[in-house]
Amino acid sequence: MRKNNKPILAITMGDPAGIGPEIIIKALSLKETYEKCNPIVTGDAAVMELYARMSDSHLKINAVKSVEEALYEYGTIDVYDLACIDMQSFEIGKVAAQCGHAAFISVVKAIELAMEKKVDGTVTAPLNKEALNLAGHHFDGHTEIYAHYTNTKKYAMLLADDFLRVIHVSTHVSLRQACDLVKKQRIMDVTELISDACKQFGIKDPKIGIAGLNPHASDNGLFGTEEKEEIIPAVEELRGKGYNVEGPVPPDTLFAKAKCGKFDGCVAMYHDQGHIPFKVVGFNWDKETGQMSTAKGVNITLGLPIIRVSVDHGTAFDVAGKGVASPEAMLLSIDYAMRMANASQVN
Repeated sequence: MRKNNKPILAITMGDPAGIGPEIIIKALSLKETYEKCNPIVTGDAAVMELYARMSDSHLKINAVKSVEEALYEYGTIDVYDLACIDMQSFEIGKVAAQCGHAAFISVVKAIELAMEKKVDGTVTAPLNKEALNLAGHHFDGHTEIYAHYTNTKKYAMLLADDFLRVIHVSTHVSLRQACDLVKKQRIMDVTELISDACKQFGIKDPKIGIAGLNPHASDNGLFGTEEKEEIIPAVEELRGKGYNVEGPVPPDTLFAKAKCGKFDGCVAMYHDQGHIPFKVVGFNWDKETGQMSTAKGVNITLGLPIIRVSVDHGTAFDVAGKGVASPEAMLLSIDYAMRMANASQVN
């Protein structure tokens, strides 16, 4: 579903006690956002009104009960109002069950709208896992919620910045378990996912670097056997299928090369192997203020029947409500979702 030849994007409010509403307000206060898409926020209109007043942005909140009621006009933020927060007890910067529930149902509503093809893609603001579980919603995070409500079995997390794109063989498991999950088929699955995603981003023949698991990619078996038994066979079969892949590349050099343009995408073998270099590149700490000056980068769930892009940072309760949160990652998320939605129209 599109309007004025621009994709409609559902943006989830995130945990209302965190920086989600603030970065949404900042992103939607820019005229260029409305020039590329039609945004509608799923969440609580009263919460968004509070943050709009705090930002002194003079933005109007248009509470709606259906996508069809949205205006998509610059200066007005359409909010699919779920009326899910008791404003009398609501506190910014505090973990609370009602906030976890609000974040959860905001996500579920966005998924429903996308599955019903009432929106062209979804963008998620950060939620808090503790608040989520306090509310009785026992998911590890957004990715698992999306997989559950779209009935998706084969999916993966992709981290993306301007030049560095990283997908993971495993994510939220112990390091000991992660080693056991380095299997040929899974490596092939995620490599195919990231290659297809790069094509959605406009890269015609993406070159994918596949990391080793062990130091120096095991140095021909000196430091482990996973490369010989699982990773190399995956690389060889992928090449046979026509994929432009290289590996196993020693993990201590793969990401430095990718950052400089040698690879269009990287396959990391476990969570921290991919997250650490990605955040070193995209996150910048300001020693003077004691806060992050930038927190750039997005998280895209691949393998879903719908588009899901998210900021790759947390709720930042310590700075919530102070007006200092950077909207960079939200703006980048909206841009990626817009590009993916436009590519899906072409295909």
